[in-house]
Amino acid sequence: MKRSLVWSFIGSISLVSAVWSQAMTSGGTEQAVAALEQQWLKSQQTNNVDLLAPLLADTFVETESSGKVTTTKADALASAKTYKWSSADYIDVKVIAYGDAAIATGIFKGKGTDASGKAINDTDRFTDTWVKMPNGKWQCVASQDTAITK
Repeated sequence: MKRSLVWSFIGSISLVSAVWSQAMTSGGTEQAVAALEQQWLKSQQTNNVDLLAPLLADTFVETESSGKVTTTKADALASAKTYKWSSADYIDVKVIAYGDAAIATGIFKGKGTDASGKAINDTDRFTDTWVKMPNGKWQCVASQDTAITK
């Protein structure tokens, strides 16, 4: 009888430890991905796509608020180079981790010019999908923007 109580106790401790470990890992993942989102914002604030490049998977897919879809990292970076932001900010960024994937949501507010030099004043809700790659680095595999109209 005592032996079964000991094993039951050990099993309970193991279960609590596993749950605690998962919670700590998830929190760390959410913080890591949030930091990557801030690096993405910094790339927009400084008009420096070199800060964005390591964040995107080679097969990155982006759906812009205009409906334009890019299907590679190279196309997304080329598109990003055409925008010149005079101001850019994120609001209400939230990250939820799902094992080796994470979803980041928030609002982007930016003013600047597009490729033709036309003034833009964007307020978009975004959803970014991040995946922990085999090399252990997090990269964004998909991003979708929806214009918020007033």
